Amino acid sequence: MSIVRRPLGRLLLATAGILGLTLLVTARNLEPDPRGFGTHEQLGLTPCTFQELTGHVCPLCGGTTAWALLLRGEVMLASIANLGAMLLCVAIVIGAPWMLLVAICGRWLIIQPTLRHLLVLASAWLAVVVLDWLRRLFLGM
Repeated sequence: MSIVRRPLGRLLLATAGILGLTLLVTARNLEPDPRGFGTHEQLGLTPCTFQELTGHVCPLCGGTTAWALLLRGEVMLASIANLGAMLLCVAIVIGAPWMLLVAICGRWLIIQPTLRHLLVLASAWLAVVVLDWLRRLFLGM
C-alpha cells in the first residue's frame, strides 16, 4: 500500500508541507542582511561559529539571506548569497504546496517520488552546495 493511502503517511506529508510553508513565511518576514549573510541573527540565533573561528564562511552561511532575498524576487542576489540555499528554497516553494495537496487528495499528483529520485536530487543539491561554498571561499565572500 502506498504511503499516501495510509493516515500516518498523509499526516507526515501534511506536516512537512506546513513546516515548509512556515519556513517560507518566516524567511519572507526577515530583512535580508546587506552583508549577504547573518539574516538568521534576527531570529535570536548566534553568528556562525565556523566563520568566527576560521574567518571564512561555512557552506550554510548566507542561506537565510538567500531565502529572504529570493522570496522578494531578488534571484541574482540570492544566488550570490548562497546558491544551494536558494535552490532549496525553490524546492520548498514547489514542494510544500504539492505535499499538502497529496496529503489532502490521498494520491500522488504528477509524479510518485522514488528513493532513486530523492537520492539523485539530494546528490545534485549537495554538489551545488560544495561547489558554491568553494566559489565563496575563493572569492573571499
